[in-house]
Amino acid sequence: MKSINRRKFIKKSISASATTLGATFLLADQPVFASTPQNNFEFQQLKLPYSYDALEKSIDKMTMEIHYTKHHAAYVLNVNAAIQDEKIVVKSEKEFFSGISKRSSKARNNGGGAYNHNLFWTCMTPSTGTPSGKIADAINGAFGSFDKFKELFTQASLSRFGSGWVWLVKENGKLQIGSTPNQDNPLMDASDFKGIPLLALDVWEHAYYLKYQNKRSEYVANWWNVVNWETVAERLG
Repeated sequence: MKSINRRKFIKKSISASATTLGATFLLADQPVFASTPQNNFEFQQLKLPYSYDALEKSIDKMTMEIHYTKHHAAYVLNVNAAIQDEKIVVKSEKEFFSGISKRSSKARNNGGGAYNHNLFWTCMTPSTGTPSGKIADAINGAFGSFDKFKELFTQASLSRFGSGWVWLVKENGKLQIGSTPNQDNPLMDASDFKGIPLLALDVWEHAYYLKYQNKRSEYVANWWNVVNWETVAERLG
């Protein structure tokens, strides 16, 4: 009997360990949730819409995997911890960011990182093209031509000192290009640049350093080859 009980104990221990280990790897493959007693809003890590090597010509597999499973996953876990610890009660991302100036730096930085990266992944696709239809018309109307838009967006990307993001937004019915530092975004009440994000580019060094080292200009030039214009058009509405 003692031998049987011991085997049962070992079996249960192994099962519990496997469950814990499985939870560790959940971040890489599924949306991330953290439970709250009030069923409050929480950020989640959206499932990557393509494989890690799908954008290989522009973004290498190792960078994509580390970026998604380490950097982005950490932002999601940390912001949800901040929501719980600081008892932040909101119903949406928009509401969370609209009061970000009143929240901690942990909530601000990680909330921005969680949202910005979810948007960033969907801004890219292996089968890209050029903008057409309403998004092409909107870009031409706002900037004169697509080439001029690319020039201005690239300029904003290269002139952002240090870490940050570059955006195409819709504000008061007009398209605008701008950038934000660190993990700030145009939805934040504390941001000098505001609008509804349509397109986002991550210019933190961890987004490109393994492949491009300090050559941000090459990273940006190649990023244009994987922009998902269909998704940008959908956001335009």
